[in-house]
Amino acid sequence: MAIKFSHNLGLEKWNDNKLTSRYKTHLNFSGKFGCCLSKFRKTQSFSVMEGLKSSSLLAPEPVKNYSQELDVAVRAVQLACSLCQRVQNSLISKNSDGVQSKDDDSPVTVADWSVQATVSWILSESFGSSNVSIIAEEDIQNLSVAKAGGVLKDVVKTVNECLAEAPRFGLKSPKMALGTTEVLEAISRCNSLGGTAGRFWTLDPVDGTLGFVRGDQYAIALALIEDGEVVLGVLGCPNYPMRKEWLNYHHRYHRIISKLTPPTSESWDKGCVIYARRGSGEAWMQPLLHVNKNLVWPNSAKPVRVSSIDNPALATFCEPVEKANSSHSFTAGLAHSVGLRKQPLRVYSMVKYAAIARGDAEIFMKFARAGYKEKIWDHAAGVVIIQEAGGVVTDAGGRPLDFSKGIYLEGLDRGVVASAGANLHDKIIEAVDASWDSSSL
Repeated sequence: MAIKFSHNLGLEKWNDNKLTSRYKTHLNFSGKFGCCLSKFRKTQSFSVMEGLKSSSLLAPEPVKNYSQELDVAVRAVQLACSLCQRVQNSLISKNSDGVQSKDDDSPVTVADWSVQATVSWILSESFGSSNVSIIAEEDIQNLSVAKAGGVLKDVVKTVNECLAEAPRFGLKSPKMALGTTEVLEAISRCNSLGGTAGRFWTLDPVDGTLGFVRGDQYAIALALIEDGEVVLGVLGCPNYPMRKEWLNYHHRYHRIISKLTPPTSESWDKGCVIYARRGSGEAWMQPLLHVNKNLVWPNSAKPVRVSSIDNPALATFCEPVEKANSSHSFTAGLAHSVGLRKQPLRVYSMVKYAAIARGDAEIFMKFARAGYKEKIWDHAAGVVIIQEAGGVVTDAGGRPLDFSKGIYLEGLDRGVVASAGANLHDKIIEAVDASWDSSSL
């Protein structure tokens, strides 16, 4: 069954042929139909028409397409990308002190808090604060302490400057500038605990903050989860070069070339927003909005698709830059055992998910050290985008990631594996099983 609509929102085609038997998503429609057949075989005491009526096949429940939610989410992430670009340039050029350390010694910046406040405010204004529940990475603990007073002032200023630009992105701006209390409330409003029922948003305002402060890759990740399933995801990748080969250059070289080349040049063009809706069978990419331009949908969006490469010798795999976040030695051993010969593409943040969805790489592997627990905001948006672009994402045991257990990916089997196709995925999973006992993870 195939249903296709025009790209009003970068949506919507259902393609059930792309689902492999091993990683097939459970569909409500299939479940009802299977139930109907099961009852029919057992009793055969009612007519086929009665069975169809009882299973709602004659009048199926309308499928939610989340069009409005996706529209607002893409625009909000576009706006957030603009904010981050300004803050990153300021951090690099002025040696700004807008970087703080959290309790776990990981960095947090003016951009992290500002994006969280901005996106939280936009979602609440768009859908009503009583209808919006958000899980996000940052809280106001570090921001509220006395020593961060200067940073808090910068956050409030940055948020208001950003929201003043909201109409350019097709979003509402506040009638008056937000005060300190309102900004703190917007940040602290992101206190959902998630769970199996209802809907909530997940937000990582700056995924890959270390890359961000170094002028390298980072991402803004926003996803909507309903009844434990990720139903849409948006990734903003402001420094992702539009030419694949630029990924191999050091970020400083890329920044120099970008500054020397006019913004109107295709070779300069960098940064994108990638998004997808569950069940559409499509993922889309928009360029970032240039200064003084208005976002007119679909903003030159084009579909993206995973690579067709299924030969490990030709495949490229991604892994985190920092060794603390993943075992490079273990992934190197896995790569060798399955025949991967290319050097790994080490990239900060969920840009790795974007690279696979765009066809710039074929495999992403992350095997965290013992005691580390993966957060849902680090994966939700990327997972649905890769899946709708034709790829596969599971844990190392071949099971779907579970986003219904709170802020952590509880029950995760060893690590996360994302692939451009089922053949490559099977080989990685088999290699993990064969090598795991000899690892030190």
